Amino acid sequence: LVLQPVDEPSPPEPLPAGLPTRRAPLGLVAGARSGDKGGNANVGVWVRSDDAWRWLAHTLTVDRFRELLPETAGLTVVRHALPNLRALNFVVEGILGEGVAAQARFDPQAKALGEWLRSRHLDIPEVLL
Repeated sequence: LVLQPVDEPSPPEPLPAGLPTRRAPLGLVAGARSGDKGGNANVGVWVRSDDAWRWLAHTLTVDRFRELLPETAGLTVVRHALPNLRALNFVVEGILGEGVAAQARFDPQAKALGEWLRSRHLDIPEVLL
């Protein structure tokens, strides 16, 4: 059995433009969980409402992810959208180097990467807060 590539799902309609926003931590509207596989990290981010999903899907791009987590600069980051779960999964290739056993970094298993992302501030529509 050979797996075939799957097309990226279509994004939801964005929220209307011009909504008032407030600078706040992502964690006020999104949950996250992270971990490792070898030298790579996985970061799953999810929201609870359809409107929050509409915002998240258009806001948390790979470029924004890199901006919020500058330690990912220069690394390959792949985003996977999971619309039925209102979630995004990011794979950060090589952030752990050769893996946990070869690391002396603070978070060698990437367990705290999701919470670090949730602590980062960005402009969030007030209707979601």
